[in-house]
Amino acid sequence: MELRPYQREAKEAVQTEWDKGITKTLAVLPTGTGKTILFSKISEDCVRDGERVLILAHRGELLDQAADKLSKSTGLGCATEKAEETCLGTWFRVVVGSVQSLMREKRLSQFPKDYFKTIIVDESHHCLSDSYQRVLGYFDQAKVLGVTATPDRGDMRNLGQYFESLAYEYTLPKAIKDGYLVPIKAQTIPLKLDLTGVGMQSGDFKASDLGSVLDPYLYQIADEMAKYCLDRKTVVFLPLIKTSQKFRDILNSKGFSAAEVNGDSGDRAEILADFEAGKYNVLCNSMLLTEGWDCPSVDCIVVLRPTKVRSLYSQMCGRGTRLFDGKEYLLLLDFLWHTERHELCHPAHLICESPEVAEKMTENIEAAGYPVDLEEAEVKAKEDVVSAREEALAKQLAEMKHRKRKLVDPLQFEMSIQAEDLANYVPTFGWEMGPPSEKQIGTLEKLGILPDEIESAGKAAKLLDRLDKRRWEGLTTPKQIRFLEGRGFQHVGTWQFETAKKLIDRIAANGWKVPHEINPYEYKPEYKPSVDFGWGA
Repeated sequence: MELRPYQREAKEAVQTEWDKGITKTLAVLPTGTGKTILFSKISEDCVRDGERVLILAHRGELLDQAADKLSKSTGLGCATEKAEETCLGTWFRVVVGSVQSLMREKRLSQFPKDYFKTIIVDESHHCLSDSYQRVLGYFDQAKVLGVTATPDRGDMRNLGQYFESLAYEYTLPKAIKDGYLVPIKAQTIPLKLDLTGVGMQSGDFKASDLGSVLDPYLYQIADEMAKYCLDRKTVVFLPLIKTSQKFRDILNSKGFSAAEVNGDSGDRAEILADFEAGKYNVLCNSMLLTEGWDCPSVDCIVVLRPTKVRSLYSQMCGRGTRLFDGKEYLLLLDFLWHTERHELCHPAHLICESPEVAEKMTENIEAAGYPVDLEEAEVKAKEDVVSAREEALAKQLAEMKHRKRKLVDPLQFEMSIQAEDLANYVPTFGWEMGPPSEKQIGTLEKLGILPDEIESAGKAAKLLDRLDKRRWEGLTTPKQIRFLEGRGFQHVGTWQFETAKKLIDRIAANGWKVPHEINPYEYKPEYKPSVDFGWGA
């Protein structure tokens, strides 16, 4: 099986981390982009090197999926470590193991501590739990790869307690742009559901309370779904089994052909097969189908289990992002959940890292009243946020002019080059959280950036990387940006170095005054590719 370009890059990046001596690393790929194929190919490389590999997961479906994809993509068979089954005594070099079985001390003690040279943790956002840590702590000499689809920097920061690096990240917007996942459109439903009385449990809304709150709205929700979903293949996520079963019956009374599955369903496999074959057009479930189930023809997701955990929200929505013949886009129905205490996940959070942009994007989608493409909505929200920031920044720049500071404030630089990733950077791993080094501070000052406002080594490293990249792309320097924006020119960070240099030379020749025929606020430079990438100004 041929790997896609990003899968090849990810495989090489993981190996590079291990070669550097970083034994615990992460690969982040969205649901539907072939994480299982990726780690199957990595397992194949490890086996070729004579290693034993453990693929660790917390659900039977994930273990079965891993074994199936391993066989199809590499031809390798594997042993199973689960319940009554054991890998001990078999000749297989790859083992798929249930964390619930392996965590038991009696079971672990049967293995030499160096039995596995490599451990792959599927859905690794779970790996900080005691059960995973017990297994990983026992085989503490093994290299570890964590694979997850989480888009949440909060989750990543938590994972940084165990993992030492992020080897590779492939984002949802990139996967959509590259044509490996379908575009996503969000539709806000103007139905206000009050969550103010719902309690919290393990960092998220309490499922039992959510069921009670949701119950009075189920008929109205079904009416709203009838406007958008009758001709779509829809999966609905609900907080409780009884709520899921009740909603199935309500949907059937409204003209849908709905089924329901839960952990106790004896005919679960048959219902899922019938849904895939088209016998049903809606499948209700109580958080059963968040992981390890794929049905590419799903083209509508309804999340009636509000959550503040992005990885969970991403898993639910990921059930509908896969490509399928005739499927133009995934429709996400988003409800107006009213809560005064906690930030909820909305469609915007699937692609936005910036809370500010996500909030504006959610606002804009709600105001639109029709299905809005998420990527287009993000562009518009970023523009709105940038405009608001520019107003605030204009006041700050006016103050900076009076200070006559020679170095550029990092915020001004980030705003000018429109670097959302720099402005919203959050340290993830241990080394990133420490203060900038003396070498970093010295280099930043030399390049014209005021280091006093840079609080971490990770932010300094990211900023230095961006400055180096801009140098080779022939873009403006921080000093050019400060000089020209201080005189009213707009977005100088997007200009070419040579363009800015010629304009500064012209201003210098005019006694350091902007020539009267140039209006800085309306000035738009002509784009000419730069040949000389030297930074002298």
